[in-house]
Amino acid sequence: MQKSLVLIKPDAVQRELVGEVITRFERRGLKMVGMKLTLLDEATLTEHYGHLADKPFFADLKKFMMQTPVVALVLEGLDVVNVVRAIVGSTNPREADVGTIRADLSMNVPSNIIHASDSVESAEIEIKRFFNDSEVIGYDKMTDKFHFGEGV
Repeated sequence: MQKSLVLIKPDAVQRELVGEVITRFERRGLKMVGMKLTLLDEATLTEHYGHLADKPFFADLKKFMMQTPVVALVLEGLDVVNVVRAIVGSTNPREADVGTIRADLSMNVPSNIIHASDSVESAEIEIKRFFNDSEVIGYDKMTDKFHFGEGV
């Protein structure tokens, strides 16, 4: 089973949208195997968003991400990276499809509610960046057989 990292950003925390965001993933049948409220520091953000370091908005992005805690999630499911990205929508909320988290709940970039891993490889790296092994807990849910293929 694949895993993906999701960070529910400060704007969602401030606007009390955390439950709404988590509900969208649960309704789709994705399993939360890791979850915590955490304050991000500059070193972690520089590592996490290093590919944006040369962009003019990088300092503002880090400041935004450090203003309040974020909720870090590890989600598990079949093709979870692609499923999560479909639920989340385009990075720019104005370009996101109606019905996605960003189109429905966010207003602009970087206040776009959520970060989601963009590949299986980046998910593995990102999960290790935000969670240690003991914080990611595998378990069986009664509904797994319905969501992942065994049926009734």
